[in-house]
Amino acid sequence: NILKFDILGHDDPTMIRMLQDLSGVDPLTIPPDDPGVMSLFSSPEILGVTPEQIQSKTGTLGVPEFGTKFVRGMLEETKPTTFSELLQISGLSHGTDVWLGNAEDLINNGTCKLKNVIGCRDNIMMDLIHWGVKPEVAFFTMESVRHGRGISDENMEILKKNDKIPDWYIPSCLKIKYMFPKAHAAAYVLMAVRIAYFKVHYPLYYYASYFTVRASDFDLLSMIKDKDGIRNTVNDMYSRYMDLAKKEKDTLTVLEIMNEMAQRGYRMQPISLEKSKAFDFIIEDDSLIPPFISVPGLGENVAKRIVEAREEGPFLSKEDLNKKAGLSQKVIEYLDELGSLPNLPDKAQL
Repeated sequence: NILKFDILGHDDPTMIRMLQDLSGVDPLTIPPDDPGVMSLFSSPEILGVTPEQIQSKTGTLGVPEFGTKFVRGMLEETKPTTFSELLQISGLSHGTDVWLGNAEDLINNGTCKLKNVIGCRDNIMMDLIHWGVKPEVAFFTMESVRHGRGISDENMEILKKNDKIPDWYIPSCLKIKYMFPKAHAAAYVLMAVRIAYFKVHYPLYYYASYFTVRASDFDLLSMIKDKDGIRNTVNDMYSRYMDLAKKEKDTLTVLEIMNEMAQRGYRMQPISLEKSKAFDFIIEDDSLIPPFISVPGLGENVAKRIVEAREEGPFLSKEDLNKKAGLSQKVIEYLDELGSLPNLPDKAQL
């Protein structure tokens, strides 16, 4: 056995930790085959919404590795129902020339099923050994293919003599430029399934964690609208998608999750001078309260300073906010538009 450690900066473990702290559920006890979670990969029905409401035929918006438009398209084509098929999807989506123009075509023309195509590099070695190829030939074939170097002449001669290898297999190998290791795919899919479990069974914990850990480009003025208002904003941005700047596309990703949350019956409150934290979204009843850091143009130091100043006593006016917490006039106007400063005068009157 080879044990490989990937020690990377990664949002997902941070998110899982926050979900554990909020819910008290140990993520290691989450079953990898929860029926509700598995259904997410083919339909959003378990979330209580329709594909039209969230503009997605799967329920995997915001699920790591399975939330992008590209991978959602793969899910729609393949309709995975088992953990091993999700591993295949992960391998196929991270490889180069493994899905497009290769496995996708084999599945669509009926040559193979999802479980049979070459998804991860380990598949090549294990498939060939299963078909009677010597382990060392199988290993070196896998290593050569996964680096995009094709198959050596010597090994090609051996493989061609093996009548158990399907006709499509070797041509498929020769198209591959890079392949994902199965253990890496397994680690990603386990994290995805654990996070998806909270999305299904602990929705508000999931959305609070998602917005706190993974999201950064917020449009709070759109996020506090009712569910129809948010959905209209998302649809409008879809209609202009090709003209959107990168920052707007990042904002749209956040609004897609917000729209899904709203369609499920939850809402976002405005920033609260009394309750909002510096960095974390908090839960109140069936809603979330955003942190100060989510205000555009408001930095980490100012977010901390608002919380510190608040502990010394209430803010008496907008001028007081500026003096004690260092809020700029532009940020104060934004908070005012958001409805976060009700009854707060411009200046304190003696």
